Amino acid sequence: MFRIACGLVFVGGIVTMIVTSVATNNMGVMVTTGLVTAVAAIVLLAVSSIALGKPIGGIADDIAAERVERRIDELVAGGADEGEVRSLVRDSVRLGGRGGLD
Repeated sequence: MFRIACGLVFVGGIVTMIVTSVATNNMGVMVTTGLVTAVAAIVLLAVSSIALGKPIGGIADDIAAERVERRIDELVAGGADEGEVRSLVRDSVRLGGRGGLD
């Protein structure tokens, strides 16, 4: 629903900017239409990221996950039991999801 509405705003905004530029050369209408179109783009990005279940800052989470995986590999290479290390990470994530130590 939001994607369709944003698409309509995009098309309508471009058409309005072109028609206004050709017919009246009214800069106020063109700038306002451009701003509304830009807001529609931001809304589309936000709604799409929420619909996919991945926050906009998801790349930071991916980098942090890769860093944790690398540290697990280092601990295992140093002689730690991989199952125990992964169990500790799972417990830590669960604890962090509840708001930390109480």
